[in-house]
Amino acid sequence: MTPPSDLHGDVTVDRLELAEELTGSAGAAASPDVAEYALWLGDDALILAQQLGGWIAHAPELEEDVALGNIALDLLGHARSLLHYAGTADGRSEDDLAYWRDEPAFRSAWLFEQPNGDFAQTIARQLAASVYLFELYTALRASTDATLAAITAKAVKEVDYLRDHAVQWTLRLAGGTDESRTRMIRAVGDVWPYVDELFRDEELTDRLAETGIAPRPSTLRSAFDAVIAAVFAEADLEVPVGFVSSGGGRRGQHFSTMGYLLAEMQVLARQYPGATW
Repeated sequence: MTPPSDLHGDVTVDRLELAEELTGSAGAAASPDVAEYALWLGDDALILAQQLGGWIAHAPELEEDVALGNIALDLLGHARSLLHYAGTADGRSEDDLAYWRDEPAFRSAWLFEQPNGDFAQTIARQLAASVYLFELYTALRASTDATLAAITAKAVKEVDYLRDHAVQWTLRLAGGTDESRTRMIRAVGDVWPYVDELFRDEELTDRLAETGIAPRPSTLRSAFDAVIAAVFAEADLEVPVGFVSSGGGRRGQHFSTMGYLLAEMQVLARQYPGATW
Protein backbone atom coordinates (compact mmCIF):
# COMPACT_ATOMS: atom_id res chain seq x y z
CA MET A 1 0.00 0.00 0.00
CA THR A 2 1.79 3.08 -1.22
CA PRO A 3 1.41 5.63 1.60
CA PRO A 4 2.02 3.18 4.49
CA SER A 5 5.03 1.55 2.80
CA ASP A 6 6.76 4.89 2.32
CA LEU A 7 5.98 5.80 5.92
CA HIS A 8 6.99 2.56 7.54
CA GLY A 9 10.16 1.84 5.63
CA ASP A 10 12.00 -1.43 5.11
CA VAL A 11 9.80 -3.70 7.24
CA THR A 12 6.86 -3.81 4.85
CA VAL A 13 8.94 -3.19 1.72
CA ASP A 14 11.05 -6.31 2.36
CA ARG A 15 7.94 -8.44 2.72
CA LEU A 16 6.39 -7.09 -0.46
CA GLU A 17 9.63 -7.81 -2.31
CA LEU A 18 9.31 -11.43 -1.11
CA ALA A 19 5.77 -11.66 -2.46
CA GLU A 20 6.77 -10.05 -5.75
CA GLU A 21 9.75 -12.39 -6.11
CA LEU A 22 7.52 -15.42 -5.55
CA THR A 23 4.74 -14.31 -7.89
CA GLY A 24 6.43 -12.00 -10.37
CA SER A 25 9.37 -13.60 -12.07
CA ALA A 26 7.75 -17.03 -12.16
CA GLY A 27 4.39 -15.61 -13.30
CA ALA A 28 2.69 -17.56 -10.52
CA ALA A 29 -0.80 -16.13 -10.16
CA ALA A 30 -3.04 -17.39 -7.40
CA SER A 31 -5.96 -19.61 -8.36
CA PRO A 32 -9.41 -18.21 -7.51
CA ASP A 33 -9.67 -20.38 -4.39
CA VAL A 34 -6.18 -19.53 -3.17
CA ALA A 35 -6.75 -15.83 -3.91
CA GLU A 36 -9.94 -15.87 -1.83
CA TYR A 37 -8.14 -17.59 1.02
CA ALA A 38 -5.22 -15.15 0.86
CA LEU A 39 -7.82 -12.38 1.02
CA TRP A 40 -9.23 -13.88 4.24
CA LEU A 41 -5.82 -13.93 5.88
CA GLY A 42 -4.73 -10.59 4.47
CA ASP A 43 -7.89 -8.88 5.69
CA ASP A 44 -7.48 -10.36 9.18
CA ALA A 45 -3.96 -8.95 9.41
CA LEU A 46 -4.84 -5.60 7.84
CA ILE A 47 -7.80 -4.90 10.13
CA LEU A 48 -5.88 -5.89 13.26
CA ALA A 49 -2.95 -3.68 12.21
CA GLN A 50 -5.33 -0.76 11.75
CA GLN A 51 -6.83 -1.36 15.18
CA LEU A 52 -3.45 -1.45 16.92
CA GLY A 53 -2.36 1.76 15.23
CA GLY A 54 -4.97 3.50 17.33
CA TRP A 55 -2.91 2.85 20.45
CA ILE A 56 0.12 4.82 19.26
CA ALA A 57 0.52 7.77 21.65
CA HIS A 58 -2.33 6.36 23.78
CA ALA A 59 -0.83 3.20 25.30
CA PRO A 60 -0.45 3.02 29.10
CA GLU A 61 3.31 3.43 28.91
CA LEU A 62 5.82 4.68 26.35
CA GLU A 63 7.33 1.24 25.80
CA GLU A 64 3.89 -0.04 24.77
CA ASP A 65 3.53 2.75 22.21
CA VAL A 66 6.63 1.33 20.55
CA ALA A 67 5.68 -2.33 21.03
CA LEU A 68 2.14 -2.00 19.68
CA GLY A 69 3.38 0.12 16.79
CA ASN A 70 5.90 -2.56 15.87
CA ILE A 71 3.28 -5.29 16.16
CA ALA A 72 1.00 -3.29 13.86
CA LEU A 73 3.86 -3.00 11.37
CA ASP A 74 4.45 -6.75 11.42
CA LEU A 75 0.77 -7.38 10.76
CA LEU A 76 0.71 -4.78 8.01
CA GLY A 77 3.63 -6.61 6.43
CA HIS A 78 1.70 -9.88 6.53
CA ALA A 79 -1.30 -8.12 4.99
CA ARG A 80 0.78 -6.65 2.18
CA SER A 81 2.20 -10.00 1.13
CA LEU A 82 -1.13 -11.78 1.31
CA LEU A 83 -3.13 -9.05 -0.46
CA HIS A 84 -0.46 -8.77 -3.13
CA TYR A 85 -0.78 -12.51 -3.75
CA ALA A 86 -4.58 -12.37 -3.72
CA GLY A 87 -4.47 -9.62 -6.33
CA THR A 88 -2.47 -11.70 -8.79
CA ALA A 89 -5.66 -13.61 -9.60
CA ASP A 90 -7.40 -10.63 -11.18
CA GLY A 91 -4.82 -7.88 -11.57
CA ARG A 92 -5.73 -5.82 -8.51
CA SER A 93 -2.97 -4.28 -6.43
CA GLU A 94 -2.67 -4.36 -2.65
CA ASP A 95 -3.77 -0.71 -2.67
CA ASP A 96 -6.90 -1.61 -4.65
CA LEU A 97 -7.77 -4.31 -2.14
CA ALA A 98 -7.06 -2.24 0.96
CA TYR A 99 -8.51 1.13 -0.04
CA TRP A 100 -11.08 0.54 -2.78
CA ARG A 101 -13.25 -2.26 -1.47
CA ASP A 102 -16.42 -1.48 0.43
CA GLU A 103 -17.34 -3.25 3.67
CA PRO A 104 -19.18 -6.27 2.15
CA ALA A 105 -16.11 -7.13 0.05
CA PHE A 106 -13.86 -7.61 3.09
CA ARG A 107 -13.39 -11.10 4.52
CA SER A 108 -11.97 -10.51 8.01
CA ALA A 109 -13.32 -12.53 10.94
CA TRP A 110 -15.20 -10.67 13.66
CA LEU A 111 -12.51 -11.21 16.30
CA PHE A 112 -10.15 -8.90 14.41
CA GLU A 113 -12.90 -6.29 14.07
CA GLN A 114 -13.53 -5.98 17.80
CA PRO A 115 -12.91 -2.43 19.06
CA ASN A 116 -9.81 -1.68 21.11
CA GLY A 117 -11.82 -0.91 24.24
CA ASP A 118 -9.54 -0.46 27.23
CA PHE A 119 -6.03 -1.90 27.26
CA ALA A 120 -7.21 -5.19 28.79
CA GLN A 121 -9.68 -5.73 25.97
CA THR A 122 -6.98 -5.13 23.39
CA ILE A 123 -4.75 -7.67 25.15
CA ALA A 124 -7.55 -10.27 25.30
CA ARG A 125 -8.12 -9.78 21.57
CA GLN A 126 -4.37 -10.01 20.94
CA LEU A 127 -4.08 -13.20 22.94
CA ALA A 128 -6.81 -14.98 20.98
CA ALA A 129 -5.63 -13.61 17.64
CA SER A 130 -1.92 -14.34 18.09
CA VAL A 131 -2.40 -17.89 19.41
CA TYR A 132 -4.71 -18.61 16.46
CA LEU A 133 -2.35 -17.04 13.91
CA PHE A 134 0.62 -18.93 15.30
CA GLU A 135 -1.13 -22.28 14.88
CA LEU A 136 -2.43 -21.35 11.44
CA TYR A 137 0.85 -20.02 10.06
CA THR A 138 2.74 -22.98 11.50
CA ALA A 139 0.44 -25.32 9.58
CA LEU A 140 0.63 -23.24 6.41
CA ARG A 141 4.41 -23.56 6.25
CA ALA A 142 3.74 -27.04 4.85
CA SER A 143 1.27 -25.75 2.25
CA THR A 144 1.51 -27.20 -1.25
CA ASP A 145 1.14 -23.61 -2.47
CA ALA A 146 4.74 -22.36 -2.49
CA THR A 147 3.83 -18.70 -2.06
CA LEU A 148 1.58 -19.23 0.94
CA ALA A 149 4.22 -21.48 2.49
CA ALA A 150 6.95 -18.86 2.04
CA ILE A 151 4.87 -15.95 3.32
CA THR A 152 3.77 -17.78 6.44
CA ALA A 153 7.22 -19.24 7.15
CA LYS A 154 8.45 -15.67 7.51
CA ALA A 155 5.37 -14.40 9.31
CA VAL A 156 5.21 -17.13 11.96
CA LYS A 157 8.47 -15.91 13.50
CA GLU A 158 6.92 -12.51 14.11
CA VAL A 159 3.63 -13.96 15.32
CA ASP A 160 5.61 -15.88 17.94
CA TYR A 161 6.63 -12.52 19.40
CA LEU A 162 3.04 -11.24 19.18
CA ARG A 163 1.89 -14.28 21.12
CA ASP A 164 4.52 -13.89 23.82
CA HIS A 165 3.67 -10.19 24.20
CA ALA A 166 -0.03 -10.99 24.67
CA VAL A 167 0.66 -13.83 27.10
CA GLN A 168 2.93 -11.70 29.29
CA TRP A 169 0.41 -8.86 29.44
CA THR A 170 -2.43 -11.29 30.22
CA LEU A 171 -0.47 -12.63 33.19
CA ARG A 172 0.53 -9.15 34.29
CA LEU A 173 -3.01 -7.75 34.20
CA ALA A 174 -4.66 -10.83 35.71
CA GLY A 175 -2.10 -10.91 38.51
CA GLY A 176 -1.89 -7.18 39.14
CA THR A 177 -4.22 -4.92 41.06
CA ASP A 178 -7.84 -5.70 41.81
CA GLU A 179 -8.79 -3.22 39.09
CA SER A 180 -6.51 -4.70 36.42
CA ARG A 181 -7.74 -8.22 37.22
CA THR A 182 -11.38 -7.14 37.06
CA ARG A 183 -10.78 -5.53 33.68
CA MET A 184 -8.93 -8.57 32.34
CA ILE A 185 -11.74 -10.92 33.36
CA ARG A 186 -14.29 -8.63 31.75
CA ALA A 187 -12.17 -8.32 28.60
CA VAL A 188 -11.90 -12.08 28.15
CA GLY A 189 -15.65 -12.34 28.52
CA ASP A 190 -16.17 -9.63 25.91
CA VAL A 191 -13.76 -11.10 23.36
CA TRP A 192 -14.31 -14.86 23.65
CA PRO A 193 -17.70 -15.07 21.86
CA TYR A 194 -15.84 -14.19 18.64
CA VAL A 195 -13.21 -16.95 18.88
CA ASP A 196 -15.40 -19.76 17.56
CA GLU A 197 -15.69 -18.24 14.07
CA LEU A 198 -11.96 -18.72 13.52
CA PHE A 199 -12.31 -22.49 13.64
CA ARG A 200 -15.38 -23.05 11.48
CA ASP A 201 -14.79 -25.14 8.37
CA GLU A 202 -16.11 -23.62 5.15
CA GLU A 203 -16.54 -25.03 1.66
CA LEU A 204 -13.44 -23.10 0.59
CA THR A 205 -11.21 -24.51 3.32
CA ASP A 206 -12.55 -28.00 2.64
CA ARG A 207 -11.46 -27.71 -1.00
CA LEU A 208 -8.05 -26.30 -0.07
CA ALA A 209 -7.49 -29.01 2.54
CA GLU A 210 -8.07 -31.74 -0.05
CA THR A 211 -5.06 -30.53 -2.03
CA GLY A 212 -2.85 -29.73 0.97
CA ILE A 213 -2.99 -25.98 0.43
CA ALA A 214 -4.50 -25.05 3.79
CA PRO A 215 -5.62 -26.83 6.96
CA ARG A 216 -9.24 -27.14 7.93
CA PRO A 217 -9.75 -24.50 10.64
CA SER A 218 -11.33 -27.05 12.97
CA THR A 219 -8.04 -29.00 13.10
CA LEU A 220 -6.32 -26.03 14.75
CA ARG A 221 -8.73 -25.79 17.67
CA SER A 222 -7.19 -28.37 19.98
CA ALA A 223 -3.72 -26.77 19.84
CA PHE A 224 -5.27 -23.33 20.39
CA ASP A 225 -7.27 -24.57 23.37
CA ALA A 226 -4.19 -26.20 24.91
CA VAL A 227 -2.18 -22.97 24.80
CA ILE A 228 -5.06 -20.90 26.15
CA ALA A 229 -5.69 -23.44 28.93
CA ALA A 230 -2.05 -23.21 30.04
CA VAL A 231 -2.07 -19.40 30.03
CA PHE A 232 -5.40 -19.18 31.83
CA ALA A 233 -4.30 -21.72 34.44
CA GLU A 234 -1.25 -19.59 35.25
CA ALA A 235 -3.35 -16.41 35.26
CA ASP A 236 -6.16 -18.03 37.30
CA LEU A 237 -8.70 -17.17 34.60
CA GLU A 238 -11.56 -19.24 33.26
CA VAL A 239 -12.54 -19.75 29.62
CA PRO A 240 -15.96 -18.12 29.22
CA VAL A 241 -18.87 -20.34 28.24
CA GLY A 242 -22.25 -19.37 26.89
CA PHE A 243 -22.94 -16.92 24.08
CA VAL A 244 -21.13 -17.60 20.78
CA SER A 245 -21.27 -15.02 18.00
CA SER A 246 -22.74 -15.98 14.65
CA GLY A 247 -19.91 -14.16 12.91
CA GLY A 248 -20.07 -13.99 9.14
CA GLY A 249 -16.97 -12.02 8.22
CA ARG A 250 -15.84 -14.62 5.69
CA ARG A 251 -19.09 -13.96 3.79
CA GLY A 252 -18.91 -10.17 3.99
CA GLN A 253 -21.16 -9.74 7.02
CA HIS A 254 -19.28 -7.64 9.54
CA PHE A 255 -19.31 -6.37 13.10
CA SER A 256 -21.06 -3.05 13.68
CA THR A 257 -17.83 -1.04 14.05
CA MET A 258 -16.27 -2.25 10.78
CA GLY A 259 -17.69 0.55 8.63
CA TYR A 260 -16.22 3.24 10.87
CA LEU A 261 -12.83 1.53 10.88
CA LEU A 262 -12.75 1.33 7.07
CA ALA A 263 -13.86 4.93 6.72
CA GLU A 264 -10.88 6.06 8.80
CA MET A 265 -8.45 3.73 7.03
CA GLN A 266 -9.56 4.60 3.50
CA VAL A 267 -10.32 8.31 3.74
CA LEU A 268 -7.00 9.65 2.41
CA ALA A 269 -6.80 7.26 -0.52
CA ARG A 270 -10.35 8.06 -1.56
CA GLN A 271 -10.01 11.82 -1.18
CA TYR A 272 -6.69 11.93 -3.06
CA PRO A 273 -6.65 9.01 -5.54
CA GLY A 274 -3.15 8.06 -6.62
CA ALA A 275 -1.41 10.27 -4.06
CA THR A 276 1.98 9.17 -2.69
CA TRP A 277 4.50 10.57 -0.26
